[in-house]
Amino acid sequence: MPANTAFDTSGEDLAAQIEAIASSAVTGNGDTDVWVSSYRLLDVMVGLKGAGYEMLIGVTGVDYVGYFEVVYHLLSLSQNRRAIVKVKCGEGRIDPVMPSVLSVWRGAELQEREVHDLMGIRFEGHDDMKRIFLWEGFQGHPHRKDFL
Repeated sequence: MPANTAFDTSGEDLAAQIEAIASSAVTGNGDTDVWVSSYRLLDVMVGLKGAGYEMLIGVTGVDYVGYFEVVYHLLSLSQNRRAIVKVKCGEGRIDPVMPSVLSVWRGAELQEREVHDLMGIRFEGHDDMKRIFLWEGFQGHPHRKDFL
């Protein structure tokens, strides 16, 4: 889907902006999104917040069977722009870990807990990774493709 120039930041423009913030952080881009290295995620997010993306409007986990991906939707009210940043969560399905963006956006608190609860992705640096929907002791993560 091509970028809506009135609102979406193109993947190419966002990649260039991120490279200026944290060189070698970008691992790829699409029409409206950019993939960044998990090792540089916090640098990228701090830089994007400083560049005017003042709101984190969504954190989502995606299961691609061979790996997990975390998708961040950012909003700049001052520039009337959205940005989509994606991060591949390592290889495999055992104990996927991502750095938490809670130190950048306090609004990530419940969203990261939801992804952890339903997908099993742990956010390192999050101060309260307990389940949010399911009870403690529940076995598995129901949004995973291999959940039975």
